[in-house]
Amino acid sequence: MRRKVNLILSYVLVAVVAVGVTLVCTLLAVRDNSRLRELERVIDRFYIGDVDKKAREDALARAMVAALGDKWSYYMTAEEYLEYQEAMSNSYVGVGITVQNSADKQGIEIVAVTAGGPAEAAGIQPEDRIVAIDGTSVVEMDVNSIAGLIKGEEGTFVEIGVQRAGESLNFRVVRQRFRTPVATLKMLDDGIALITIENFDNRCAQETIAAIEQARSQGAKALLFDVRNNPGGYKDEMVKVLDYLLPEGALFRSRDYKGNSAVDYSDASCVDMPMAVIMNLNSYSAAEFFAAALQEYDAAITVGEQTFGKGRFQSVIELSGGAAVNLSIGEYYTPSGKNLAGVGLAPEIEVIVDEETAALIAYDRLEAADDPQIQAAVNVLKQGF
Repeated sequence: MRRKVNLILSYVLVAVVAVGVTLVCTLLAVRDNSRLRELERVIDRFYIGDVDKKAREDALARAMVAALGDKWSYYMTAEEYLEYQEAMSNSYVGVGITVQNSADKQGIEIVAVTAGGPAEAAGIQPEDRIVAIDGTSVVEMDVNSIAGLIKGEEGTFVEIGVQRAGESLNFRVVRQRFRTPVATLKMLDDGIALITIENFDNRCAQETIAAIEQARSQGAKALLFDVRNNPGGYKDEMVKVLDYLLPEGALFRSRDYKGNSAVDYSDASCVDMPMAVIMNLNSYSAAEFFAAALQEYDAAITVGEQTFGKGRFQSVIELSGGAAVNLSIGEYYTPSGKNLAGVGLAPEIEVIVDEETAALIAYDRLEAADDPQIQAAVNVLKQGF
């Protein structure tokens, strides 16, 4: 009897060992040189639920770039990459409104309506509060989520529900493509031309130079460039503007991931008149180096607040499936060789504004006469006449 029991136990032990060996062999079989590949195979083989492979790939790609610890590098899904391309083109499909989160987080406040746009034609007004899109409540959504609902194909319609002075109103608005102005000119008193540069993306050089020439044709005595809240953009666009403004010499220096250095130069022709640049903490990248070059050439006085301090440049590399990665591939420097990373550019005349004033400036809701940074720059420029 004991022999029979021992025999049975030995069979059980062999079976247990066999199962264990099978499991170990199975796990070893899925191993790969790449830990991510190994994990992917483990999930595909053993996970009990459904796997969205596209979502997994996007999440892994996003995490891989984020692990670099570089705030300027990021992964874009195919959908995000299309939005990025639209933004860089300085055009968009929408209804012509500017919005912000409301203070009480009950809907989104409309702070500006584009003149001549479909929203204005439909009857939407500044200070209206968006509470519904196509019949769905958006009261608890943020600006980005609501913007995504308003966007769509050109020529299609969107229903926008708003609250106005306690009254509920609905507007059916057609979506259209807008070409966003990059550089705008406003002639101030005493012959000072205020040129606001929104970014250094597509058409920046063309529109900025056109604004300068228009100002000079109108008898401008000085140029005041506003690059506050300018996120930067393409190096080539910035260099073209600087080449137009500055005399012969270095304009911009860079070093790529291979260690190769490059310098962009200006020709001898330049603009010989008093200039100033207004900047703030939200002046990034090309906006900072634009101001820095003018400052280092003693061509312009810098006014406002210290800039952010971005010292790396990125390249967008397309990936399979329509995705892309915006990857830091080099560092850039001012004409004299300074890197602004983590330091930024300090203004020669510091003018700090409070949060409320900063918000009004950001949403273009402050007249030049009431803008302390503009007025400080104007006073400096008048001394150079």
